[in-house]
Amino acid sequence: MKIALDAMGGDYAPEATVHGSLEALQTDSTLEMYLIGNEDLVKEFLPANLPEHMHLIPSSQVVSMQDKGSRVLKKKPDSSLVKGIELLKDGVVDAFVSAGHTGAVLSSALLLLGRIEGAKRPALGAYIPTDTGGKIICDVGANPDVKPRHLMQFAVMASLYLDHVENIKNPKIGLINIGSEPGKGSELYRDAYELLKQEFPTFIGNVESRNILTSAADVLICDGFVGNTIIKFAEGWISLLSEMVKKKIEEKFTYKLGAKMLTPVLEAINTQYDYEEHGGSPLLGVNGVCIVSHGNSNAKAIKNSISVARKCVAERLIADIQIGLSEHLENNQ
Repeated sequence: MKIALDAMGGDYAPEATVHGSLEALQTDSTLEMYLIGNEDLVKEFLPANLPEHMHLIPSSQVVSMQDKGSRVLKKKPDSSLVKGIELLKDGVVDAFVSAGHTGAVLSSALLLLGRIEGAKRPALGAYIPTDTGGKIICDVGANPDVKPRHLMQFAVMASLYLDHVENIKNPKIGLINIGSEPGKGSELYRDAYELLKQEFPTFIGNVESRNILTSAADVLICDGFVGNTIIKFAEGWISLLSEMVKKKIEEKFTYKLGAKMLTPVLEAINTQYDYEEHGGSPLLGVNGVCIVSHGNSNAKAIKNSISVARKCVAERLIADIQIGLSEHLENNQ
């Protein structure tokens, strides 16, 4: 299987991307990696002899976070991000992975690959590990303004992703809202509630934000503004809590002793909820497998993102999303 990787994307590129791709090759003999980026910079982290099944594709431009995502395709056509998506479009590779500019990946993928037949809007899904296996929130940033039928399609695509990649069968669907009652929320969310109830036997109703991790829902649907706010708040709170615990431990000797006993427990929890363990998130709705990794991705996160991409291809996610959308075609108009 052939995977293209944006070697210049992410806070720790190209070191993290190169090392992550090397680790992926070591653990999966079926992979063939296409590493795209500044040749001189990338080679600094590669062994003298290029590993078997790895191809280095030179690019002269780098997409930064200051670039306007919608202009990248025109302004930086020789960037590692754009060239990677072009390889996917041309059928050279089976999937594309990037820890770079999310907006640029979305815009470039939409323009180069187009949408899956029947898909009205692409959406970004974020996987959240939990004690019961994990959930996906969709959308988390691609669509701040939506209509009920878009939310319905997000439910279709995210459900199929959980089924194919995370092996969660017949996932339950919940609508993130300000209250659990059917009549809660704006007109958009009230109409979306009725549509989801009509279309999905597995729809369980509204889910308040405080119940996201504990609710029975496997798929949590919302517009991109709400989803992005939730994800970024969670990231900030986790970082803050971690720092607060560290400072408290340093205050007293007894706290330090207690911390030593709790270390294995804390490490286990950290591993379970660490985004690095899961890898990237799928860009759902575009006509090709595109995985968007966290900007802070280290080598392990990159390796796991490549694994997610491989699963999406192997399980024929794109084709099955098209079938899933067609089953709800009447309300896709």
